[in-house]
Amino acid sequence: MDDFRFEQLDIWKESIEISDILFDYSEKADVKKFFKFAEQLRAAGMSISNNIAEGSGSFSDKEFANFLNIARRSVFECANILYIFKRRNIITSEERDVMKQKLLTLSKKITNFRKSIL
Repeated sequence: MDDFRFEQLDIWKESIEISDILFDYSEKADVKKFFKFAEQLRAAGMSISNNIAEGSGSFSDKEFANFLNIARRSVFECANILYIFKRRNIITSEERDVMKQKLLTLSKKITNFRKSIL
């Protein structure tokens, strides 16, 4: 059985793993009735993997690079939301710090992959 191109990409695999954690944090926000915050984090987290997947279906590397740029920007959005989650005591400082490192690493990997295809 054939795979989609994105299924072979480590940046996509990592983004899916990060999304799982972000969804867990969103559930914590839901419990505290921060529904909009929770939905925003879920959307931003899914945007990372969605844009990597969607971009991998592009017919040109330039177009794929544009989708990777959007995915990278969503990483930054997630990092910002996690700061707010910490300030609102939805997550701990340790949870934010661990996820911040994962997001920084993913951002660098997306940037390096983007450079490699251009």
